[in-house]
Amino acid sequence: MKYIFYSFLSLIILASCKTNKDYLSRSDNDNTLFDAIKTLKKHNTDTTALQALPVLYNLAQQRNLRKINSYSSSRELSRWDKMINAYSTLQEMYNAIVENDAASRVVTPVNYQQTLYDLKHEAAADYYTAATVFLNKPGRADAKQAYNYFKKADKLVPGYEDAKLKMDEAYAHAIVNVVIKPVQDNSYFFNTGWGNYGYNYSNEYFQQTLVRELKGTNSSRYPARFYTDREASRENVQTDWEVTLTLRNMNIPRPQTYTYSRNASQQVEAGRDSSGRIIYKTVYATINISRQSFTANASMEINITDIVTRKNIVYNSFREDYRWQEEHATYTGDSRALSTSDWALINNNYYNEPRKEDILNELYRKLYPQVKNKITNAVDW
Repeated sequence: MKYIFYSFLSLIILASCKTNKDYLSRSDNDNTLFDAIKTLKKHNTDTTALQALPVLYNLAQQRNLRKINSYSSSRELSRWDKMINAYSTLQEMYNAIVENDAASRVVTPVNYQQTLYDLKHEAAADYYTAATVFLNKPGRADAKQAYNYFKKADKLVPGYEDAKLKMDEAYAHAIVNVVIKPVQDNSYFFNTGWGNYGYNYSNEYFQQTLVRELKGTNSSRYPARFYTDREASRENVQTDWEVTLTLRNMNIPRPQTYTYSRNASQQVEAGRDSSGRIIYKTVYATINISRQSFTANASMEINITDIVTRKNIVYNSFREDYRWQEEHATYTGDSRALSTSDWALINNNYYNEPRKEDILNELYRKLYPQVKNKITNAVDW
């Protein structure tokens, strides 16, 4: 009995040593310290966690302080974020330890709250100064950088100086007046004079609809104002960017006809035998199917140009397809072999071929969101 007791005690000691060794074997990870504290939340007398915690804290503290010392020698603005992150980790360790009675009995952590406070104010001042330099420079890119740095300063220290007012000023400097011109149709469709309804639809869909939607509820997302060419002329707007849209390579081919046949069969009741049981027989039919189909396609080019510098800001081309097909059929053989879907084909006495205007509208519907996204991406921050 005594032998069993000592054997059991030895296993507990070995398990304890192994767990302690597990904590320290991964002590290069800050999360290890938090794992030990979690253990103490559940079992506040856990020996292995209590033994490992002072070592883990010392290692984590020295590791983060070395990082901070290394970052502080840099002149990049990003050094502030790295230093703040490291000090924040140390402060999280402090908070976790002091909130746990068992942990605070074995470790006396350093409170970095004041250090973080001072550091954030230094960082905010540095970002504010850099933002002011960019704000005094011409150009949309500099205004954007100024906006982001003022925003950063206000995030580090809420209400810092007049950072929010300066953000508004930077935003105003970055606003561009964008004129979206009517769609230029260089496709065969337009050059042959076919389908004026479709052309009018393209003008409405791609110019007026774009301007209307870009002026809509999401307009505050980006520093830009949008106009049609007529609106810009009427309101005497000084254009900064110009959007030209060109429809090319419109192809609406004639439908191609393809015929094929397939067999159908069904078991039907043929009568009853002398005992009254149903007798079945198989009936057959041949379905002759005629399919008409075509694939129409079109490409649209988008070109956004800076009117002052003549710099090409965006150039892209999008291509979309529209596929149509329809089938009808005749049959030979026994009609009882036909299914419901077979009859639907047989009763389809004519093709509902779409009008060319409808095809064009469908292609425009597919092209439209791609064009709109390209414009919003160009003006967005």
